[in-house]
Amino acid sequence: MSQITLDLRDAACGTVSLPGSKSLSNRALLLAAIAQGQTELKGLLSSDDTAVMVQSLRSLGVSIGEAADGSTLVQGVAGKFPNRGCTDAPLVLFVGNSGLTIRTLLPVLVASLSLQAAGAAQPDGCVVLQGVARMHERPIGDLVEGLRAVGAQIDYLQAEGYPPLRLRAAVLPPIDQIAVRASTSSQFLTGLLQAAPLFACQWGMPVTVRVDGALISRPYIDLTCDMLARFGVTVTERTAGPAGDTGAEFTVCPAVLAPHDADSCVAMRAPGYLTVEGDASSASYFLAAGLVGGGPVRVTGVGQASRQGDIRFADALEKMGAQVVWGEDFIEVAARQRSPDGRPLLAAIDLDCNHIPDAAMTLVPLALYAEGSTRLRNIGSWRVKETDRIAAMATEARKFGADVEEGPDFILVHPPARLRAAAVQTYDDHRVAMSFSLLSFRHAADALDRTVTILDPGCVVKTFPDYFDIFADVCAQAVPVIAIDGPTASGKGTVAARVAEALGFHYLDSGALYRLLALKTTRLGLPYQDEPALASLATGLDIGFSQGEVWLDGEKVTEAIRAEAVGNRASEIAALPDVRRALLRRQRDFARPPGLVADGRDMGSVVFPEAQTKIFLTASVQSRAERRFKQLIDKGIPAKLEGLLADLQARDARDSSRAVAPLKYVEGSGVVFLDTTSKTIPQAVEAILQAFRSRRSD
Repeated sequence: MSQITLDLRDAACGTVSLPGSKSLSNRALLLAAIAQGQTELKGLLSSDDTAVMVQSLRSLGVSIGEAADGSTLVQGVAGKFPNRGCTDAPLVLFVGNSGLTIRTLLPVLVASLSLQAAGAAQPDGCVVLQGVARMHERPIGDLVEGLRAVGAQIDYLQAEGYPPLRLRAAVLPPIDQIAVRASTSSQFLTGLLQAAPLFACQWGMPVTVRVDGALISRPYIDLTCDMLARFGVTVTERTAGPAGDTGAEFTVCPAVLAPHDADSCVAMRAPGYLTVEGDASSASYFLAAGLVGGGPVRVTGVGQASRQGDIRFADALEKMGAQVVWGEDFIEVAARQRSPDGRPLLAAIDLDCNHIPDAAMTLVPLALYAEGSTRLRNIGSWRVKETDRIAAMATEARKFGADVEEGPDFILVHPPARLRAAAVQTYDDHRVAMSFSLLSFRHAADALDRTVTILDPGCVVKTFPDYFDIFADVCAQAVPVIAIDGPTASGKGTVAARVAEALGFHYLDSGALYRLLALKTTRLGLPYQDEPALASLATGLDIGFSQGEVWLDGEKVTEAIRAEAVGNRASEIAALPDVRRALLRRQRDFARPPGLVADGRDMGSVVFPEAQTKIFLTASVQSRAERRFKQLIDKGIPAKLEGLLADLQARDARDSSRAVAPLKYVEGSGVVFLDTTSKTIPQAVEAILQAFRSRRSD
């Protein structure tokens, strides 16, 4: 099993641009698919959950492509999926572990098959919905029973009340109301609301969906209604019960109501262009980092105008001791009070979390830093998510020393006097992995060497593939960083090390990471073209840097990684996108107080884009070849100037033309250009120190 180990972090600050909302992305994809016309979706989330929705829609015959600017183009099918399988050869759709995908696709497929069967002499159509093993443990019976009550032909293929499911085409007769229980998941109601316009087209009348019993996670229903409105669908609500919790009725009218004429059904009209808002659930981890890491941390892409319920997570943080600033398109969090030694102070809370079911998980690790015991209530839905989240969060929090009590719909966390090092089992649940990363912030009574290991960190691809890289960047932004980029043999390593020494900063030779990987692959006999194998190897490299020496697997390799053959292979490896991504977080983790000087080829452009001081250090290729020649001769290593010159020219061409993070100086980018052809090392060092002091005084 893969894993990542997070060393202790002292602080977090800076800005995070949020990925698109998963909830909004999948709603938009499905509605665009069944609408009439083409929809261009901007800011769509790229993740496992959206990928299974896209693949399912494509299997059903929906055309989904990409525009030149990266937007997603969806050509609607006006409620009629071209591919719908048959009894003898069902169309099989794989939904992974995406509850939103299966719970919204199922009712839309029932409605679409009914709409098409209504005008066919011999109606046919048969679709199977299946997922990973955990999906087959997540209840869907309330939704299936609501659909069966109006005539849907749905069969359980394994356990009663759970996927996988088979649905067969059937003409559904008009009915006054469709009823559903939504106390397990609001997604059941969302699915019926999104399918209702198709039923309305077939039946020639508005359709009412009634909620029997309690309705949890109400803000997600508001998102659904808002999204339907973007596609011309009108939803009106009548509440029979108190505070909208029970007996709610939603009457849905399609964009165009054409009675008894299924061929002219325009259930939804494509809006043409739709921007997906940032994900408020994903924002919770960074907002929490703003509190426990001191901040300020600002998330952009979601703000006070958002209808996403999880923005109210910021209110919970405020109760715990955060100072929150709201904007139209941002939320910013910082610690309001600190202890005498500068640590943020957190207060325990007792909170009803019905309105923030996903984001509330992030409060569990924060509770371990709080003064007093924290109780999170009304979280029964956690039991039937990607895993039993109440049990998972309680089990993992105990590993860090917390005393945790759990019940059917609550969790009570008593924080420890001192946090322990621990390895977090993630249960293939993205939110467990992301939540517990927050325990890598220093605790008041921490041992200096405490670490947090996240097992199977790849589970975050469900909603946030780049989470750990971006989390590392937010922590790195809290530290002064000097990023020095430049071509091979420009002297950046020597200069960077001396700048770090002058300032008392840490030093990162990023090229050494690629050289270490090159040396390791050479010893293992791995071809440099095997990108997946190299990326996997990079994630788990056993490396160390101490007093100017470099270590690999416990062996000192300072000289070995400087061999020309290793350098050439490192340059080839560095052109591989997956390898660069695998090493990104490890490089960012070198940013520690009091500061960092990092040299490489993409330090300022990719690894530390928010670095306070960025330097492009270079020299003529002739000068660099002569320096390298002298370096080798002084070490007693035979060399030829002509060969070194040719190698450098080849490396320059490779580094400047690679598809990912090419080495180039961009004038006007705020990067200081420093040509050392005619400069001594002390002169170059002083020039960088002056640039750093100038940036700090701005």
